[in-house]
Amino acid sequence: MPVDLTDLFAGQRVMAILRGMSEQTTVELANRAWDLGIDLVEVPIQSPDALPALRAAVAAGRSRGRPVGAGTVTTPARVAAAAEAGAAFTVAPGFDGEVLAASLAAGLPHLPGVATPSEIQQALRHGVTWLKAFPASVLGTAWFAAMRGPFPEANLVATGGVSAHDAADYLAAGARAVAVGSALADPSQWKRLAEIVGG
Repeated sequence: MPVDLTDLFAGQRVMAILRGMSEQTTVELANRAWDLGIDLVEVPIQSPDALPALRAAVAAGRSRGRPVGAGTVTTPARVAAAAEAGAAFTVAPGFDGEVLAASLAAGLPHLPGVATPSEIQQALRHGVTWLKAFPASVLGTAWFAAMRGPFPEANLVATGGVSAHDAADYLAAGARAVAVGSALADPSQWKRLAEIVGG
């Protein structure tokens, strides 16, 4: 059973986060992401009313052979809800060993959030090498460059406030991937997103 997202992130530089949208809008933006070459889609489930959007995205992803994960999975109960909805992986804003264990027990690789060297070290000690660096826009690109030195094995996904306009800056600073949200709803960013996806 995979501990982290190494296989899913293979060759992927961008992940889409579709938060707080209707089922229809979630599926529309998920399809837009897939059309742009963004294979990984995350639908946060910060409240029970977000679960229908996750289920809809999972169904749409299944028809296109694309994995859809559940975000804001902060408790074992949310892990269970994500698994029931058919999520392929879980994402959290922070690191919690109990949530990690519950996710792995459910057969779902987990992407925990980190914002400090201590949290990176703790996650690595648990065998997790793909980590969500959150909030990226607050941490800044220099933080990513600084973390590469002591933690070369950490694969950081820059998340939070990243747009198509500055995504390349985070990748150049050492992030292995970036997560974007509102950029998918902005046609002016689609071309740049496609360029980033293509490397």
